[in-house]
Amino acid sequence: MTSARDGVADAGLEVSVVVPVCNEQDNVQPLAREIHEALAGRFRHETIFVDDGSTDGTAAAVHAARAAGMPEIRLLRHAVRSGQSAAVATGVREAHAPWIATLDGDGQNDPADIPKLLEAVRKAASPSLRLVMGNRTTRRDTWLRRLSSRVANGVRGGLLRDGTPDTGCGIKVFDRAVFMDMPRFNHMHRFMPALFQREGYEVVSVPVNHRERTRGKSKYGLHNRLWVGIVDLFGVMWLIRRASPRVRTDQDA
Repeated sequence: MTSARDGVADAGLEVSVVVPVCNEQDNVQPLAREIHEALAGRFRHETIFVDDGSTDGTAAAVHAARAAGMPEIRLLRHAVRSGQSAAVATGVREAHAPWIATLDGDGQNDPADIPKLLEAVRKAASPSLRLVMGNRTTRRDTWLRRLSSRVANGVRGGLLRDGTPDTGCGIKVFDRAVFMDMPRFNHMHRFMPALFQREGYEVVSVPVNHRERTRGKSKYGLHNRLWVGIVDLFGVMWLIRRASPRVRTDQDA
């Protein structure tokens, strides 16, 4: 896999797995072990947990996971809760690899799907592919969460026309350098397909597994899945309309 770089030293790493967590102390160690088992010996990687202002033992659980034979784990901590998009941005900014894989910290995304998304990049026919989205074809959620996600995806897809069936899926693989060039705003992680397309890059979706939440409590419902994002949705529409075409640049010796 190749990628445009922005000067970050990658130390030979292929992918940085960024996991935003907030009060997920019971999920950290099982998730860390699954990520390790999915990638060790297949992809040179690091795993970055971004603790977004947790008030429980999340940070201690990350340290314990590292001490349990997973030295690739790193921990970044927000002093105050700043939201999932901010946590993802922090992890991507501090990542050492040219490609980023993200997944939610609640254990519902399956780390075993990460290699599948990375292989989609490796085997891409188009060099412009810079984002591979997971598509949760079978949701393991309550009827209310399924309904709210269906409504939110329908509204976003209808207005943005990004061709992505599941923009809210937490598991995805993308080019770090492209992400670093994009505008930052709250909830931006929900609009990444449209933002990558705005930059002129290709986006594909790959079916992934989805699991029931067995530990901790969800931070999302109908209110913050749809209504809170309405302002952001219109902001993204404005950004798309105001996008400037990329100018080809040649460098003379």
